[in-house]
Amino acid sequence: MFCLKSHLPNHVIAPLEELGMTYEVYTEVVPEPPLAVGEKLVAFTRDNHFDAVIGIGGGSALDLSKLAGVLSQHEGLVADYLNLTGSRQVTHKGLPTILIPTTSGTGSEVTNISVLALETTKDVVAHDALIADVAIVDPELTMSLPPKVTAATGADALTHAIEAYVSKFASPVSDALALQAIRLISASIRTAVHQGDNKEARTKMSYGSYLAGLAFFNAGVAGVHGLAYPLGGQFHLAHGESNAVLLPYVMGYIRSSCEERMKDIYEAMGFSPSGMSQTEASQACVRELKRLVEDINIPSTLQEFSIPKEAIQSLTDDAILQTRILARSPLKLELEDIFTIYAAAYEGKVVEKGEK
Repeated sequence: MFCLKSHLPNHVIAPLEELGMTYEVYTEVVPEPPLAVGEKLVAFTRDNHFDAVIGIGGGSALDLSKLAGVLSQHEGLVADYLNLTGSRQVTHKGLPTILIPTTSGTGSEVTNISVLALETTKDVVAHDALIADVAIVDPELTMSLPPKVTAATGADALTHAIEAYVSKFASPVSDALALQAIRLISASIRTAVHQGDNKEARTKMSYGSYLAGLAFFNAGVAGVHGLAYPLGGQFHLAHGESNAVLLPYVMGYIRSSCEERMKDIYEAMGFSPSGMSQTEASQACVRELKRLVEDINIPSTLQEFSIPKEAIQSLTDDAILQTRILARSPLKLELEDIFTIYAAAYEGKVVEKGEK
């Protein structure tokens, strides 16, 4: 038995000890884990012949737990299984895996991907074998999260729901999950950030994150995530913050391709579109997304993250490679579009497709 996290809650350890189980605690987990961290963990899991994996922590810990559970039961390196460059395929289920998130944001406990940082971007191992056998979502475990982490992970969850709702692969099932996630997160994220001990807000955030995870597991994410990956790879910007700073600029740029759905999102965020045209409501939605990011104290431009203007081209060159993700965007994003979005996020000015 093997767990990820340095300070394990007693109500997780006690049942294991009562059953006479032995376990190892693996703590060499870092945010935005590099490929080398994944390789080391998979090797550790293979060498110790564990019977199961329990992952406890944020998205990085959960992603690594899924990776360890599956690839420890396969041959080769983790690099061999990467989506963009790998030559091997996952073929079978791995060790039984239980995932317990301590943040409200990543949705990793209910998805089939593990994200790893490369030299300048990110890649994933994706296969249904990575789906956990059990996911335990307990809002109590999020109560001690500091405001900055609450904001970043909450913005990540909101992005999951929004991108799933406008995805080309959305369905009635993912739509229902995504809209309810948007309602819960929009109604609670500000309180959770600024009043971290508010149990009602924390509970809504936990449910919202869980539903958002299910939504994007079914429909996928798109442009925001595709452009966020290079920010993490090149500048080690936290994933949630990368999504948050890009969210209004990507959604503003693609707005005309999904006006009706943006109107739905605006309503799910708690606003009335009464008296507005579809165009007006979708534009108001973009403004509210930008305001929400500012309200939870996440910088609203790339400049504020000290991203240099000259990096826009290299970010663009890396983002266009995320073909699996970009394929879900309701507006096809070409190289010029991506460059324009990054430039808008740098300047802090939302632009739409076709604007100069």
